[in-house]
Amino acid sequence: MTRAEAAIPGFLRAVVGGHLCFRFPRVCEGVRWLCRSGRRLPCGIMMRFGLSPLSGSGLVLCCLLLGAVQSYALELNLKDSKGTCLFAKWEMNFTVSYETTDKTFKTVTISEPHNVTYNGSSCGDDQSSAKIAVQFGSAVSWNVTFTKEASYYFIDNILLSYNTSDNTTFPGAANKGSVAVNSSQRVKVPLNDIFRCNSLLTFKVDSVVQNYWDVHLQAFVQNGTVSKEEFVCEEDKPVTTVAPIIHSTVPSPTTTPTPTPTAIPTPKVGNYSVTNGNATCLLATMGLQLNLTEEKVSFVLNVNPTTTNFTGSCQPQTAQLRLNNSQIKYLDFIFAVKSENRFYLKEVNVSMYMANGSVFSTANNNLSFWDAPLGSSYMCNKEQVISVSRMFQINTFNLKVQPFNVTKGKYSTAQDCSADEDNFLVPIAVGAALAGVLTLVLLAYFIGLKRHHTGYEQF
Repeated sequence: MTRAEAAIPGFLRAVVGGHLCFRFPRVCEGVRWLCRSGRRLPCGIMMRFGLSPLSGSGLVLCCLLLGAVQSYALELNLKDSKGTCLFAKWEMNFTVSYETTDKTFKTVTISEPHNVTYNGSSCGDDQSSAKIAVQFGSAVSWNVTFTKEASYYFIDNILLSYNTSDNTTFPGAANKGSVAVNSSQRVKVPLNDIFRCNSLLTFKVDSVVQNYWDVHLQAFVQNGTVSKEEFVCEEDKPVTTVAPIIHSTVPSPTTTPTPTPTAIPTPKVGNYSVTNGNATCLLATMGLQLNLTEEKVSFVLNVNPTTTNFTGSCQPQTAQLRLNNSQIKYLDFIFAVKSENRFYLKEVNVSMYMANGSVFSTANNNLSFWDAPLGSSYMCNKEQVISVSRMFQINTFNLKVQPFNVTKGKYSTAQDCSADEDNFLVPIAVGAALAGVLTLVLLAYFIGLKRHHTGYEQF
């Protein structure tokens, strides 16, 4: 039997004679949990673990429950006679929407596994693929395969299978049976590099949404040692932006042309959406430019929609759109209903990674932008500026949003921001017209009065 060790936050160590280490007592058997002080946990539980190890390999898998985020961290260190042959450390969760017997749709989130096994994980070689296989009881299984070609390895297929016959995981499911969801990725990685992607990767196929982040993995490890050379995913690579250029004037005996600052390009327009079950509940199309001024230094970031992930939620009175990428930890747009018949942008929350390693965060929950009637969308093609705080503002381009009452995944009739300007100009125009009429009346009066006075003098 191979030996597996898993380091758990809050514990000194846990030694398992099998494959699984997990914080729930009902899952871990054969584990003696020790606190950092060396004392047993208050529950005083010592249990036995009955999983059979994989022949010819050691498997290390550590599953941690994150309190605020519904997800779990996994760490796999699969070994052969030379040492480590497959290493993976990642976080993930996934949601499944299904129809119930009462003709409604229900969504479940798979994030706290129990009865977990890892049968079928393998190192692979030049002739066969490597695989990570995870089973969550009888209801859900998850596999990812890797292939090797010359001096590269490829992250190929991700296969998620779930069984709606399991009433515990899928209560009240109308259609019983197994469903397989395949997602082909084909990511090419140099053979001696470890793949790293801290950004959120979201794959949506049919009614299943899979989320992955903080991914570090290396298949077909050479010489039994995990590489320190990283191959970074596109989402983690910094987005190239043009920063303001400050020119200094140096006295010179000759006349030279005055340099002009380089113009910041207009950001690309991205399409974003949020679903509730199988239906789209929020639509947003916009180009975003983030402007931060800190200690008199300006920083401008154009949000690249091709490397930006999006998620969110929809409620009867509020809706949220969240964006994130390698430079933006999160950017939240929160909409609300007012007067029961209109919507508006009420709140913006942002947290950004700075070049010096710090994190800038700010929020404003007292905004009033993008006001339009419920059942319609809001559109503004010209540039708009949203001042979130004294230091941070968002410039939007070619904006169109509809956070409520989306029908068939399409925008409804739009209220244009020019209508706001028209509404503002109407009273001004009316006032100007009245002032003109009054001026003409007074002028006519004084002219008439003067003529009348002149007539008396002649008499």
